[in-house]
Amino acid sequence: MALRRALHFVFKVGDRRKTAAFYRDVLGMKILRHEEFEEGCKATCNGPYDGKWSKTMVGFGPEDDHFVAELTYNYGVGEYRPGNDFLGFTVQSRQAVNNARRLGWPLTEAGDGIFITEAPGGYRFTLLDQDQPETDPVQKVTLAVSDLQRSTAYWSSLLGMQVFERDEGRRTVLLGFSDTQCKLELHDIGGPVDHGTAFGRIAFSCPREQLPGIEAQMKKESQKILTPLVSLDTPGKATVEVVILVDPDGHEICFVGDEAFRELSRMDPGANTLLDAVSAASRTPLIT
Repeated sequence: MALRRALHFVFKVGDRRKTAAFYRDVLGMKILRHEEFEEGCKATCNGPYDGKWSKTMVGFGPEDDHFVAELTYNYGVGEYRPGNDFLGFTVQSRQAVNNARRLGWPLTEAGDGIFITEAPGGYRFTLLDQDQPETDPVQKVTLAVSDLQRSTAYWSSLLGMQVFERDEGRRTVLLGFSDTQCKLELHDIGGPVDHGTAFGRIAFSCPREQLPGIEAQMKKESQKILTPLVSLDTPGKATVEVVILVDPDGHEICFVGDEAFRELSRMDPGANTLLDAVSAASRTPLIT
């Protein structure tokens, strides 16, 4: 389904300053936009928290054609317990590898030209020591599953993703909506998936007219819907409509109307300064 796009993965963060340093200084990403909210999201975008929170979008380029990270910060929450659900965010960038070495950011060599590092909070990143592609350097997001066959059927048959690769030895399947987009890799861990309290969410866009159909199909197939079709407001920006699903292993999936999302996700040239200002003012606690 080429009309659907992979958009971003949501990470809960406990220290905005240290996290921003990793994405900006190590990975080489840009702060694309920053938004502050006075109360919890109706679609639990910030997790099960009702208070003040913020959203920071970071990536290698505009959200129209790059897969990015959404950094969600809940005021007063300094850390989250990681589970075994999130297995990696793969970036092809020799510059990121060089940045990590220069800054003394921990790197573990995992193969020829493959390095493993962690973002604050314990989120795993795989860095490929190759020149950045002309398109998006973000190659894939890897999530744990307990039954690869069941999960592949869900993501391909119900959500319309194409299967690009199967690796029986590694017990993985690589899926996506287009060969030119960031892919989703499912990795069978042979046991239950634990989401901890740090659990994230992967987001995709589709034409707005498809949202009711996605919800109806999931109801018909007796699949879990976390949040039925709802409108979400962002102060001073476009209102978007979303449906939040949950896959067989509890991974949260957001589908958002593409037309309004493109308007909402326009780059803000002042986002970098705004993030630094609010982070300093709030005296974000360090993750321990």
